Amino acid sequence: MTTTQDGPVTAPPQRATPAQIAQIKQRAAILSVMATILLTAAKMLGAIISGSLALLTDALQGLVDVGSTLFTWFAVRASDKPADEEHHYGHGKVEALAALVETAILFTLAGAILWEAGNRLWTNLIEHVQVTPLVIGVLVLSMIVDAIRWRSLTKVAQETGSEALAGEATHFSADFIGSALVLAGLIGVWYGFERADTAAAFAIAAYTAFSAFRLARRVLNTLMDTAPEGVGEKLREVARRVPGVVGINWLRIRPAGGRVHGEIGISVSRTLPLERVTAIKAELGEALRTSEPDSEITITADPVQVDDETALERVLLIALKLKIPVHHVTVHSIGEKLSVSLDMEVDATLPLGEAHEIATRLENAIRAEFGGETEVETHIEPMETGQPHGHNAAWETVEDIGKALAGEAARLAGPIHDIHSVRVRQTAKGLVVNYHCRVDPALNVAAVHDAVDAIERAVRIARPQVCRLVSHAEPAVPGGNGF
Repeated sequence: MTTTQDGPVTAPPQRATPAQIAQIKQRAAILSVMATILLTAAKMLGAIISGSLALLTDALQGLVDVGSTLFTWFAVRASDKPADEEHHYGHGKVEALAALVETAILFTLAGAILWEAGNRLWTNLIEHVQVTPLVIGVLVLSMIVDAIRWRSLTKVAQETGSEALAGEATHFSADFIGSALVLAGLIGVWYGFERADTAAAFAIAAYTAFSAFRLARRVLNTLMDTAPEGVGEKLREVARRVPGVVGINWLRIRPAGGRVHGEIGISVSRTLPLERVTAIKAELGEALRTSEPDSEITITADPVQVDDETALERVLLIALKLKIPVHHVTVHSIGEKLSVSLDMEVDATLPLGEAHEIATRLENAIRAEFGGETEVETHIEPMETGQPHGHNAAWETVEDIGKALAGEAARLAGPIHDIHSVRVRQTAKGLVVNYHCRVDPALNVAAVHDAVDAIERAVRIARPQVCRLVSHAEPAVPGGNGF
């Protein structure tokens, strides 16, 4: 626990691991088996002593309970097995099958009870029922244990999402209500209502059938891959809030073994690089797991054209997909027609015929994007594919060019100042100059570019040996150099 100015803050409890959840489910299942065996024996003894049909029915139901709880225990163990080559989504649906068997058992019990109770009424048979303190004690003890099992299994089933344990909890709720109805029937017999025991058996059968119906509906939803109520809407809302997600194309989810499996398809801008798309998917996956911890959602991203995508971005994206380096892209409208011009770089040793084919492929792709009437002009430039050797120029040369840059900046009296970090390299094609300068950070990029170009043109005219000038403009700090 940590402490802040607002008081102590308790760290959130850590979520149980899959192995811990498996242990919790298996422990609950085996304790359920042990309790069922003990209570069934006690009920059978009470039924023999009292001769109560309702109590005998409850005891027989307990015998079936022993088998069903053992089956549940095996089902829980099987469902916790990890995914394998034949079961890619794990073995979670074994629990749903166990709950379905539990449903069949409950319906069978309800039918048997109704048959025996109806037979007694039809033949007008009245059994003598003895109400003794032992019988009452057995019923009260049974109700207490069933209530504890009902509550504990319901809690474990909710925490672990176990369908099998949920079925067991439903079974024990029927046991609790059944014992209460048996007790009511015996009390009726005690006060002289001879048919009270048979009426209690009818009531037990009716409640058992109702419990089986509710359980069957839930289990069939799981086996039919019915999406959990409200989970889909919640996951869609979470996905919409993740930056970079343009839209939700589909969401398919299904429950299995206490977990939610599924897949979601999202739309992202087609101009995004692959690394950004991967980051969006990772962020979305984390958000989905935070919202629904017991979920395994596969994410698919589809690139789409977004409404605010500019024509320039679309041209650059086409070139990127074709893996053709371009620069100096200009896009403008001429009436209702679009005009695109650009510089395209290819290997300097490539024959012109092959270079022209590359340019034609790029032009056709741009026309396919904007329409056949689009005007496209490409300027083919050689691209240096090798790594030419170079070395630092003499200090005198560096000093001369540095002074020339600073002098032109002062002569033009533009926004460029504080020329520094001048580096000059001698290459086979001439001098390559790199330098830094400072400029007002509020000035737009176009104005800065024009000012730098003016300085560089003047320097290259005076010094033809300079083949390339590369500037790096830095925002000036108020109160620093030049301010």
